[in-house]
Amino acid sequence: MADKKIVPAITKKVIRKKFSGVVTSDKSDKTIVVKVDHVKIHPKYHKRYKVSRKYKVHDENNGCHVGDKVNFVECRPLSRDKRWRVVK
Repeated sequence: MADKKIVPAITKKVIRKKFSGVVTSDKSDKTIVVKVDHVKIHPKYHKRYKVSRKYKVHDENNGCHVGDKVNFVECRPLSRDKRWRVVK
């Protein structure tokens, strides 16, 4: 019982989701709304159609404006809706 070995904790590499989209709103302070489009295929009819989703993204310097293309990654929760930050 006295010969227990201490094993160091294994640190996992965090894989963060990355997206790119177009800024649709920059009215809030340090927050932008980004629209991300992607194409889905209907399972039965095999027709392609566009699906979009809006994300609230943290913009620390208020450097992004409407119409800009931005890249953003997942991060810790910053508010109720914000879990993303701009990386450009």
